[in-house]
Amino acid sequence: MTSVTPQPVRSVDEIRAAFPALARTHHGIPVAFFDGPGGTQVPRPVAEAMVDYLYHHNANTHWEYPTSRETDAMLLAARESCGDFLGVPADEIVFGPNMTTLSFHVARGLSRAWGPGDEVVVTELDHHANVAPWHTLVQERGITLRTVAMRPSDGTLDWGAFASAVGARTKLIAVGAASNALGTINDMSRARSLATAVDALLFVDAVHFAPHAIVERDTLGADLLVCSPYKFYGPHLGILTGRRALLEEIDVPRLEPAPPYAPDRLETGTQSHESIVGAQAGIDWLASLVPACREGRREALCQVQKELHRRGEILLDQLWTGLDAIPGIHLYGPPPGHPRTPTAGFVLDGVTAESVSDQLAEKGVFVSHGDFYAATVIERLGVGPSGLVRAGCACYTTAEEVTRLLDGVSAISQRRSSTQALGPKADSHSHPANTLGDPTGDQSSLQQPR
Repeated sequence: MTSVTPQPVRSVDEIRAAFPALARTHHGIPVAFFDGPGGTQVPRPVAEAMVDYLYHHNANTHWEYPTSRETDAMLLAARESCGDFLGVPADEIVFGPNMTTLSFHVARGLSRAWGPGDEVVVTELDHHANVAPWHTLVQERGITLRTVAMRPSDGTLDWGAFASAVGARTKLIAVGAASNALGTINDMSRARSLATAVDALLFVDAVHFAPHAIVERDTLGADLLVCSPYKFYGPHLGILTGRRALLEEIDVPRLEPAPPYAPDRLETGTQSHESIVGAQAGIDWLASLVPACREGRREALCQVQKELHRRGEILLDQLWTGLDAIPGIHLYGPPPGHPRTPTAGFVLDGVTAESVSDQLAEKGVFVSHGDFYAATVIERLGVGPSGLVRAGCACYTTAEEVTRLLDGVSAISQRRSSTQALGPKADSHSHPANTLGDPTGDQSSLQQPR
């Protein structure tokens, strides 16, 4: 077998030149986008591809005139591109409006063969889009739902509890490859082993994992895997992949005239063709970051993802170390050096997550706050209704931007300390880092859709 020599990946300055959004200023200050875990910015080729489709190829599918044939060809090309990104054949790529809708759709289809006594295993660490679809089946099909605990001490799953939750009646295990709130990367080989031991399906939420790692469905051990291109520089869209034979078996609702074969049989109604075309453009742009790669798109993507992950680890180390040195800051999840993405969740004593986010925005630093639809994580951490501040690094993040974020948080901490020194102590809650507290507050106002 011929070895592949890694090629240089374009520099962060070259990458940034492709993103028009990075020219934005706020109060005259260049904006630093740390909101990537909720949705990244898009490079110019993505928007251009979507506009080109709408201007010059817009049609519905499977008709015998040029724009319809062009649409068919472009959708097939997009499946091939997404297949290369996920390491699967093109005919195992299913498109949908978002990951949540696809998950509900598949859950209901699978459950038509399930009933009372059958079990599904979910985790506390997951985004609720990989919990609610299975929880719905408790009412609809009478199944039993078993939940694996998260360890608040380090933001990882309790694998002993995981093994105990899986049994002979388990039909499916639903687990995230990475936590969108804390950045924890889960050990998918252990999840696969647990599923294999009882002949259960493994449903993997790779939404937060896909932007930061080489994704290969079969290596992860997933029977079904979902992700969202708008988390890796594409438009709003959902992608599902599974073995073709399994996709043919799932008893999903569909219109009788619709195609009975996979992957089309899982795609209800007319798709967002422009978004699908844009997803291909985003993946092709990622592959183009290795301009000298001659081994094909899949190999280029693997080289890019490996290098971007390396850069992300460096940025995370700078971010984590800097935050950890700021008085009043408490960080959650595994520290650098453990399997994780460049996403940090933290709180600042005496200041709500919303206020921290608002004050940073005034300095041109955009971070997200709340529970990010991982509401159970917030409850288990005991940080109260305000939730976490979340800062995530993307391919366009620079060390200088991380420094700006750290300076901004440090200034907020200093103002907090000055206020407390001049008057009655501000109302604050102790949030010992990585310590379980009592879940409090209504989480409904903190959520962010996927």
